[in-house]
Amino acid sequence: MTPEIGLIALWMAAALALLQAFWGLGALSPKMAAFISPVKRVAVAQAALSIIAFAALILMFMDTDLSVKLVAMNSHVDKPMFYKIAAAWGNHEGSMLLWVTVLSLSGAAVALLERQLDPRTLAATLGAQAALGLGFFAFLLFSSNPFERLSPAAPVGMGLNPLLQDPGLAFHPPTLYVGYVGLSVAFSFAVAALLTRSVGPAFARAMRPWVLIAWIFLTIGIVAGSYWAYYELGWGGWWFWDPVENASLMPWLAATALLHSVSVLAARDALRSWTVALALIGFAMSMIGTFLVRSGILTSVHAFAVDPERGGFILGLMAFYTGAAFILFALRIGTVKQGEGFHLFSREAGLVANNLLLSVILGVVFIGTLYPLFAELAFGAKLSVGPPYFNKASVPLTFLLVLVLLIGPLLSWRRDGRGGLWRKVANAVALGVVVAIVGFVFTPEAGVFPILGLALAAALAVASLLPLFGRNLLRTPLPTYGMVIAHLGIAVAMAGMAAERGFSTEKLVAMAAGDTAEVAGWTVKLNDVQPRLGPNWSATEANVTASRPERFGGNFSSTQTPQSRHFTSPEMDTSEAALLTRLDGQLYVVLGANEAAKDGSLGPRWQMRIWWKPFVSFIWIGGLMIALGGALALVGRWLIAWRKRGGNVEQEEVLA
Repeated sequence: MTPEIGLIALWMAAALALLQAFWGLGALSPKMAAFISPVKRVAVAQAALSIIAFAALILMFMDTDLSVKLVAMNSHVDKPMFYKIAAAWGNHEGSMLLWVTVLSLSGAAVALLERQLDPRTLAATLGAQAALGLGFFAFLLFSSNPFERLSPAAPVGMGLNPLLQDPGLAFHPPTLYVGYVGLSVAFSFAVAALLTRSVGPAFARAMRPWVLIAWIFLTIGIVAGSYWAYYELGWGGWWFWDPVENASLMPWLAATALLHSVSVLAARDALRSWTVALALIGFAMSMIGTFLVRSGILTSVHAFAVDPERGGFILGLMAFYTGAAFILFALRIGTVKQGEGFHLFSREAGLVANNLLLSVILGVVFIGTLYPLFAELAFGAKLSVGPPYFNKASVPLTFLLVLVLLIGPLLSWRRDGRGGLWRKVANAVALGVVVAIVGFVFTPEAGVFPILGLALAAALAVASLLPLFGRNLLRTPLPTYGMVIAHLGIAVAMAGMAAERGFSTEKLVAMAAGDTAEVAGWTVKLNDVQPRLGPNWSATEANVTASRPERFGGNFSSTQTPQSRHFTSPEMDTSEAALLTRLDGQLYVVLGANEAAKDGSLGPRWQMRIWWKPFVSFIWIGGLMIALGGALALVGRWLIAWRKRGGNVEQEEVLA
């Protein structure tokens, strides 16, 4: 009965979404003003039914109900319970049900918590949110039913993609989906503000927490996905410019620009058109990401669907929602009043430069990701756009963006004096110049971009702390600390990227038991290789001792156990890298294939790939610092609103 309960709840939620869209958007007419209050209750009821449907899905996977097609295709009787639960959203249908559940929950949260918008704009926001949900409900019910029965029931199930059987991938999709759906709320706010002609500071203050929540979760999701790819795929890299990686990066770039723009509109009544446009673009990027992952047009460990019909359905939804929104934008943008002006040399101008550069980087990634697909569709030409294009096109733009980030927060609102700015940034710039000179003189082999990256990271680290100077730190509002920590996190992550790119050492060796290899001061000894049996896999496990002299005397030694795993349901081989983390970097060891002896039998030597990656952990530490900065800003904004101290200029001038 569980699948039937879930399906009934899904149909009822879809019906309420239709009612919510009709009442919410209909409330724009004076004749339907009476529906403004009931539409809130409908939003809450729709969310409750969506939760029931998703809970039914999880129960089906926990019980390994192999009479349900989705469970039989993506689970197995012998799979650990943790991965049975994770498999509920580790597939196409389940992930889309998670999407629509989060969408419904966010609509209910807006209905229950939003107090700043006028009733008509709030009703229109809920109507737009329900209209978005309605398309995805239709997609689930008519194209990707997660509760479809299988007759006869499968005996054991096919299992989950072994690459997805990892704790990181259990948390990666939900965090990304919260980010995507947070942008859907910003989209709905923007559509409602255009419909009611209420684009202004009040609209921005209502939208800002949702943009911030979306940005925080997108950041966490991207960081988690990057670290998963780094240790699970066994390739030693943390970003591959995979189209599906780009599918999460593009909404993040748009959300970053939107976050700054909406904060300026909320605090200074500027950048009205920018804010609305970025809200629409941000959700459009989320839709494009959904299309890339769910349409089957890409081959990737992330991509679940391989049915062209589903891809066409998603493409139709994307075209309808984004097309209608931008048509509305074109028709109504003329009614949006111009906000307050500002001088070319001001914090507002710095944020405009920030948004322009983010938009250009977004365009670079967008073209590099989608042009090969367009070329194949239009001309039948198979093109490959890889890291060389993305690195050459985006890295210089990123450096310019960091320069703007270094200066922008130190500028005054409306107008700034250039002499005062130079005095503020002189020490930061001097440190960056020193780091660059030292790098080019002593380590020219690292390359231009890594050395410049380290120099800019050092300068940004100093500049990010400057907004705290001269303040009473006990009275400084949390959003200021959030801004400082987020910008400092960018410097930390950038330093990790530059160090890993410029100073990594790699060695590929064939080793027998007792052999040693030297890598960047480390001595790696292969002790032995033994079989090992896991809950739903078998493995070949190497026992490796890594040691090196410590800088202040003594010798550090640690035992690591890289594995080569074999899964049977479904059948796949994976690498489980061994990571030894120290303050100055990570030793990364991967066990490869066994070398055959001359007679064709298995030989005593094993291929081992060993990396030393200086300060690579800074990439993910910095990413988490960025998310933490956003969380502090969110909590700080909530405290400011709760204490009703919105008139304090010091608090309002801070950008999250």
